[in-house]
Amino acid sequence: MRTSCFAIASFLAIFFIPFSWATSYEDFVNCLEDNSHPSFPTSSIIYTRDNPSYSSVLQTYIRNLRFNETTTPKPLLIITALHASHIQASIVCAKQHRLQMKIRSGGHDYEGISYWSENPFFVLDLFNLRAINVSIETESAWVQTGATLGEVYYRIAEKSKTHGFPAGVCPTVGVGGHFSGGGYGNMMRKYGLSVDNIVDAEVIDVNGRILDREAMGEDLFWAINGGGASSFVVLLSYKIKLVQVPAKVTVFNVTRTLEQNATNLVYRWQHVADKLHDDIFIRLILKVINDSSSGQKTIQATFFTLFLGDSNQLLSLMDHSFPELANWNEDGVEVAKHYVELTRKLYDYMTPYVSKSPRESFWNYRDLDLGINHNGDHSYTQGAAYGIKYFKANFNRLVMIKTQVDPANFFRNEQSIPLLPSFRK
Repeated sequence: MRTSCFAIASFLAIFFIPFSWATSYEDFVNCLEDNSHPSFPTSSIIYTRDNPSYSSVLQTYIRNLRFNETTTPKPLLIITALHASHIQASIVCAKQHRLQMKIRSGGHDYEGISYWSENPFFVLDLFNLRAINVSIETESAWVQTGATLGEVYYRIAEKSKTHGFPAGVCPTVGVGGHFSGGGYGNMMRKYGLSVDNIVDAEVIDVNGRILDREAMGEDLFWAINGGGASSFVVLLSYKIKLVQVPAKVTVFNVTRTLEQNATNLVYRWQHVADKLHDDIFIRLILKVINDSSSGQKTIQATFFTLFLGDSNQLLSLMDHSFPELANWNEDGVEVAKHYVELTRKLYDYMTPYVSKSPRESFWNYRDLDLGINHNGDHSYTQGAAYGIKYFKANFNRLVMIKTQVDPANFFRNEQSIPLLPSFRK
């Protein structure tokens, strides 16, 4: 279980994985050069451990300090792709040299799966591929996988004050992982998830082919819209459908502690949140704080609200549906093991009160406690331990698609979609 919107590390130490890399490095680099476009040489995009910029390139997109410790395995090298041919070359050469390829866009994956592994690996970092082309005429935009959510919102706002896109609230989250894993945010009650508003995509498959929606087929397109693209392909870009929003929206936050009647507010929120007008979204965050007045620990509840309209409309709707949240204008590093254990205790405590048969979880909040599919095995049974919790009945369809498009299981990680048992290699 992890926290959100991670702080960036202030230091980086290298942990060496035993591997006869010195003898194969030159061959690997030559392979990359031979398979890249002549106009886009690879010399400027490869960062090995002896490169002075290696640490900063790796560190910049590590969002969780827990995965920047001396014991965290580090990549043998980082490839910061500037062109599709760099990705194609990376796939070809990774297969040839039997190296695991980790794909990173924003680095917000909660378990750091995009930049560490227990096996020899390298990182294909896509942060340079961040172009965003917005067309208000067609109410759509092509967004490359390395762009962040904040950049997407900014580019849309440059062109229109009455258009937006339903996705997350953290501006540094990368498009690639967020969209392909589902993507939810404050407009989801009215417009659904990010994947509900994706109309096309460009990917590179295990054979190095660039495919759009028509070429990849509806099964694969379905899989990369909620099933996580990194199990199937390298994602290049998505074509998104813009949604219409008012020129003026209203936001407010209300914070209460146990001593300020937080318990009753949370209870009330549970009963009305899904029945409010579709233009209103209220999310709740609970945390333990130190009460400044008493010096004792207490529970704090914060209600974050977005309304697609002006404040007068909101006051009228909230007065009818949730008047308990009215006093609105009031004033509103290391991740220690202690807090992880507290989260796990809360998880265990809440388990009897949530979904069963199966217990469910959300793919974009990756949790290795649900099960790990070790890269040396990747069995269907191990994959089902977490896959059914993430995808329920859709898991088996994802497995079938995975087996069809990546039968050698090249695109793999600790919680990737496994192959059908008869296809294991």
